[in-house]
Amino acid sequence: MSWDELYLETCCRSALHRLVLSGETGRPVGPPPEGRMPDFRAPLKDRSCLLRLAGMGLARQREDGRFEVTPAGVQRHDREILSMRRARRRWR
Repeated sequence: MSWDELYLETCCRSALHRLVLSGETGRPVGPPPEGRMPDFRAPLKDRSCLLRLAGMGLARQREDGRFEVTPAGVQRHDREILSMRRARRRWR
């Protein structure tokens, strides 16, 4: 991370990771409109982080309302999140 980049809070870093993992499907902003969700899937609570990521240019909201990662988001994910994984492996 360089000195002029905005800091990513832990929750937003996690939201970015989930966004990358969701791939082309993208992340919805809430429960599906058809009704109640099963117990194992709570409504997404990372909406504020997704909006923040979009404001930083790391994500964008598509026409269908879902969020997807941008190339800048993939780059930031590689630099911040994947580098943490590599560092942990070195110390095991």
